Amino acid sequence: MNRRTVTKAGLLAAASLALAPAAARAATPGDLVLRLPAPTGPYKIGGTTLHLVDPSRNDPWEPAIGVREVMVTVLHPARTVRGYPRAPQLTPDAAELFTFLGPEIRRGLPRAGVDWAATLTHTHPGAPVAPGPWPVLLYSPGGGDARTMGTSLAEELASHGWVVVTVDHPGDASEVDFPAARPGRDKVRHTVFTLPPDAEQFRTMIDTRLADVRFVLDRLEALPGPLGRALDLTRVGIYGHSAGGATAAQTLYDDRRIAAAVNLEGYLDQVDGELFPVARDGVDRPLLLLGTDGFRDARLDRSWGALLAHPGGRVRRRQLDDADHWVFTDYAALGPQLHAAGLMTTADRVGLVGAIEPETAVRAVRHQVRSFFRRRLPAAAQ
Repeated sequence: MNRRTVTKAGLLAAASLALAPAAARAATPGDLVLRLPAPTGPYKIGGTTLHLVDPSRNDPWEPAIGVREVMVTVLHPARTVRGYPRAPQLTPDAAELFTFLGPEIRRGLPRAGVDWAATLTHTHPGAPVAPGPWPVLLYSPGGGDARTMGTSLAEELASHGWVVVTVDHPGDASEVDFPAARPGRDKVRHTVFTLPPDAEQFRTMIDTRLADVRFVLDRLEALPGPLGRALDLTRVGIYGHSAGGATAAQTLYDDRRIAAAVNLEGYLDQVDGELFPVARDGVDRPLLLLGTDGFRDARLDRSWGALLAHPGGRVRRRQLDDADHWVFTDYAALGPQLHAAGLMTTADRVGLVGAIEPETAVRAVRHQVRSFFRRRLPAAAQ
């Protein structure tokens, strides 16, 4: 989560949410089509979307639902992609809502002029998984972001021989498209935050994310068929951005099934300053803390410094310069395209991802994360 948006204001005002269906606009001819950078690994990528339901928990944000649901995408090296078209980054229903939500959540995103449903990924849904077993990486996105805004890095890792499981956390994610509506929610569920998260809400958010990740890992252990057999669940890592980075680091501390983790600029404390256990006690497995000069502040230094002060040398800190918070997401590539098309101001582009050139940013983030996991959880391609 970002200090300029989540800690100072809720993701949306209640009145805006009430207007969302009427305000959402379909794309028009001539709208900009954004492009995601291609992955660099030797494997083509298949993908499977899973709707997972945990009947043992209720949803903390919408109790009327009665269960906790998550949506995940499993990206994997594919045996072949012939006959399997590439997937869009956003489903049509998600894109329609994001056209409205985007500018409310991320300052400077345009309110018109982009066909958000037209951006293609490099993932081929339904393509058969290549024979494994493949090590597994879980991804938890930042607060206010759906899993879809972490597509480029996930595809890069999958193309190099990992199975990457991207996880949505409904309720704080901007929009989550489910297979169908159910009592208590619409088919596309939007964020429920209408006011600045107080200490209790922030704690609930992190606790819910930690439980979501544990639940997903439990379900992966029971996944049937060729995909389930292709997962090497003795080699599991996790990475995440912002609130997802905090989730990744704390999951490493909590769950011995996780062998290594990357925290992409997530605070390691509560709103009231209470350190997460991982920062308070340290961790005995490898953890990378990767940040930017544009987002660095006293709170980040304090919580990361507490973790780094523990002996053992299992934690490393790295920094990207001329960059800002969302450089770890698809906005690293998409923001500059919006800027070049005149749909985003220079100040807003810099505030989103920094002044760093998109090719440099994408290459640097991919290198840092890929190199870290290559040393700790090597895949066959390496």
